[in-house]
Amino acid sequence: MGNVSAEKYVRTLKLLANRRVLTVTFLGFASGLPLALTGGTLQAWMAVEGVDLKTIGIFSLVGLPYALKFFWAPLLDRYALPFLGRRRGWILGTQFVLIGLIILLGLTSPKDTPWLVASIALLLTFTSATQDVVFDAYRTDVLRAKERGLGAAVSVTGYRIAMLVSGALALVLAGPLGWRLTYLLMAGLMMVGVMATLFGQEPEVVSRPPQSLKEAISGPLTEFFERPASWAFLALIILYKIGDAFAGSLTTAFLIRGPGFSIAEVGAINKGLGLLATIFGALYGGVMLARLGLYRSLMIFGILQAVSNLSFMVLAYAGKVYSIMVAAVAFENLAGGMGTAAFLAFLMALCDHRYTATQFALFSALASLGRIFVGPPSGYLSHEVGWVIFFFITFLAALPGLILLYKMRQNVLLLDINYDVNDKN
Repeated sequence: MGNVSAEKYVRTLKLLANRRVLTVTFLGFASGLPLALTGGTLQAWMAVEGVDLKTIGIFSLVGLPYALKFFWAPLLDRYALPFLGRRRGWILGTQFVLIGLIILLGLTSPKDTPWLVASIALLLTFTSATQDVVFDAYRTDVLRAKERGLGAAVSVTGYRIAMLVSGALALVLAGPLGWRLTYLLMAGLMMVGVMATLFGQEPEVVSRPPQSLKEAISGPLTEFFERPASWAFLALIILYKIGDAFAGSLTTAFLIRGPGFSIAEVGAINKGLGLLATIFGALYGGVMLARLGLYRSLMIFGILQAVSNLSFMVLAYAGKVYSIMVAAVAFENLAGGMGTAAFLAFLMALCDHRYTATQFALFSALASLGRIFVGPPSGYLSHEVGWVIFFFITFLAALPGLILLYKMRQNVLLLDINYDVNDKN
């Protein structure tokens, strides 16, 4: 028994040290780093500089390219830069542009030239969103079937660490170093992504890219809707994480206004412990996915996600009990991290290698619809029925996705079989 456990441990370590997995880990870091620099960190800089709140509010619109990136994804499928292959060339090009834009942003003044800052920030988010599109495509193309779960997990881990670096750490450094030097330092950290891009290898499966822009635009949709159960797959993409998103939309507000925990307690436990639990859950989920397969992972992790919502129902009933709060936050984020690893692997398995950039961008945008639309009704619902019933309803909201997944068992099992032969030259 001990030998079997040791062998599994060695296999996991080998998988983590795999060149493809290492590459997507650090590319995940490069993907997450620019986000806060045009979001929370930039808002903090503007607030310190005395920029009025109306202007700060308008600046939130610079994040729109992240939501609209599927519109130009076909260009990235159709055209390739003349170096480092179809995907890595674009990744490297966007990274150098990002470095330049972050430096430019650091050299400006939000108070003196707010609209120049807005223009640079908008270009920065556009370039960052473009890097995300190509990185998602590269990760999907380069990872083997057994590496998908762990590859998704480590890239999410790198992404979240980068958000901490460009968010929390940048705010800490801005005091002693100043905003300009802090942004220059963040630009330097983008070299992690550059080195990862150069270190990465080309996908083993080489697919024929779209032969025209028309094919790049229409081909991804035509190819997908020619598949059996295509509409059911779209429904599953929307429904699988909707219960998790439903509960997560008001978790922070619940902890403060429900049981009555302090802001410091919520920050330390819900944000700090929650982040660690999410990272551990994603990594553990990625390892387990290689052993369980895609369908069983989606089902088991999805059930855990649904049940974790009930832990907040228990907390709502028990009141201000620290041990229950810690358990609920840890369980919810652990299950959410595992579910995220499996879900990203599912989205990767759905992509055709010819149209990976466009299809993954469309699938991920579709998946985000649940998170967008559950916000308004969740506030109204929690007010009308109370926190205990609200979290029970979020548990019920997770069940349609699990039922649909069960009914699509054979279709999902085929994704694992077909993934490595999905090249349709």
